[in-house]
Amino acid sequence: MNKKVIDLYDYFNLEKAEGAAGILTAYTINEYNFCPSRTRPAMLVIAGGGYRAISQREKEPIAIEFLAKGYNVFILDYSIVNYKHPTQLIEGCMSIAYIRENAAKLKVDPEHIGAIGFSAGGHLCGMLATMYNDPEVIEALGEKAKLCRPNAVVLSYAVLSAYGKIHEGSFKILCGEDDDGTIRDKLNLPKRVTKDSVPAFIWCTIGDTVVPCENSFLMAMAYREKGVPFEFHTFEIGGHGLSLSTMETAAPSAPHQNNIPVQEWINLMFNWLNGKGFVIDNHRGE
Repeated sequence: MNKKVIDLYDYFNLEKAEGAAGILTAYTINEYNFCPSRTRPAMLVIAGGGYRAISQREKEPIAIEFLAKGYNVFILDYSIVNYKHPTQLIEGCMSIAYIRENAAKLKVDPEHIGAIGFSAGGHLCGMLATMYNDPEVIEALGEKAKLCRPNAVVLSYAVLSAYGKIHEGSFKILCGEDDDGTIRDKLNLPKRVTKDSVPAFIWCTIGDTVVPCENSFLMAMAYREKGVPFEFHTFEIGGHGLSLSTMETAAPSAPHQNNIPVQEWINLMFNWLNGKGFVIDNHRGE
């Protein structure tokens, strides 16, 4: 296993605000001597935390699941609390662009780079799915903005809707002073879905009282309306912050015994990703 930490602002030669994050940690699998030319799908992991913190339960435990399936994995520590939109979107886009630009060196298939986000991290992941070509991204990254579109996203009990049954705290941080609601409107992701949005696997639980399941329902309906490929699963039981839905990773407020059936989301997701071509290239080389 190889581990490398990348300051995305340094890599893209962008000015970095004091205290900002934008740190990408790469975990790449050592290649064996009998398959030196093997390429792998890549997954960008974006943990939640209401844009106030970054949940440790949704970082390395998730990365390990993907590494076990043969993915190369990248964890994004994005800027929180005092940093408004578009900071987080640009950091997410820099992550995808970094992976794609370095695909050959990383032994990554540049056509199979995905992102998975949880809760508020799911909102950032949803922005990558719908706003990868936003003018502010193009202004920041120039020609490299063409590298920012992921090939698939996984939206896990994600903050998606800016109106109705929402997670208000996330939008207060992202929008800052937004008296006329312009930024909130822009970050209302079901309304940002177009025919060019990224295919999505969406899952949630009915029992989630932190980020209501209506967020995921609205996103799925938007995908359906625009004809974008998606798969949607909702579980009757389970609460918020489940991560892998195990005793080790689920939030203390969600009793473990109620989470066990929700663990199936992992198999469902991998089956969907496999169907999208997220598989290891078994080319053995010479």
